[in-house]
Amino acid sequence: VSVKWIDPVLHPSALTENNAEKDTIVVKCEDTGKSTTVAFSDIIVQDMSSYYYTGSASESEFDGEGQLTSAINYVISDASQTVYRTSGHGESTFSTTISDLMKKNNYNVEELNLVMNTEIPDDCDLLMMYAPTNDLSQEEADVMKNYLKSGGKVMLILGDTTSEQLPNLMGILSDYGMKEADGYIADPKRCYQGNAYYLFPQLSVSGDLANGISSQMVLLVNTHGLELSDPARDTISVNAFMSTTNNAYAVTEDAQTEGSYTLGAVATESISKDDAEDENSTDDSETLESRLTVISSASMIDSQITDAFTTLENTTLFMNAVTANF
Repeated sequence: VSVKWIDPVLHPSALTENNAEKDTIVVKCEDTGKSTTVAFSDIIVQDMSSYYYTGSASESEFDGEGQLTSAINYVISDASQTVYRTSGHGESTFSTTISDLMKKNNYNVEELNLVMNTEIPDDCDLLMMYAPTNDLSQEEADVMKNYLKSGGKVMLILGDTTSEQLPNLMGILSDYGMKEADGYIADPKRCYQGNAYYLFPQLSVSGDLANGISSQMVLLVNTHGLELSDPARDTISVNAFMSTTNNAYAVTEDAQTEGSYTLGAVATESISKDDAEDENSTDDSETLESRLTVISSASMIDSQITDAFTTLENTTLFMNAVTANF
């Protein structure tokens, strides 16, 4: 890596030539011909929340390593991942924090309306559904099932909507060995300041999911729970990476059912290329692996939690779960 400083006052044409503004770092790679820019304002992060209390913003974080690493990874790589975020079912949208993290990891995020277009694009590396409030149609559910059976990757983050309101979507989860428990989950053994519905899950992470995880502190609020069951096919394996203690409760208006509940799980299936229904697959390996990642609470990446409790590892675990698909 070589570094060159340019004074835009003495050399104003440099801004035009590099399609940049002042106080910006331009990162280029001659071999790939790709370039990108990093603003100093992204490196020295301002804590804007203090502005509302003090009238001035404070410098809260130095992110030089993260921003420059991301920029260099982008310009030297010919590969890119495309994440399609579904719409048309009352899904939530990503917060600025999550959108920035996706961009920083060089993931291209596109919107896919499954109501208007039930075909999943060929360049889809990950199909993500974030807190839907309306169910998939049977046709849409069949498309998603076929996508998974062809080696596709799907990530689902559940919201407040109950399983009874999403029978077709829950049917997909059932095929992959997951069933939503009734009610909200309370865990008096691992909770925030005595509020059992503000719980800290137990993490069982390794490999890609464990990158950057040190404190094991992830906060979920008013979450539903999952119960693992036998999947529809013997070729499917399902493993939890977030769960409650054994003394948690699934609480409804009528009952409190004690037990251990899964809050995040991954189901994988190895599929022979000959059996894959996607005849247009360009994968040269003999087998494909489908992957269904389910997180039981949209609060995992809610800005009211991730921005207010910056020392938690919610966003780290979420981005690890995304990255593990690639």
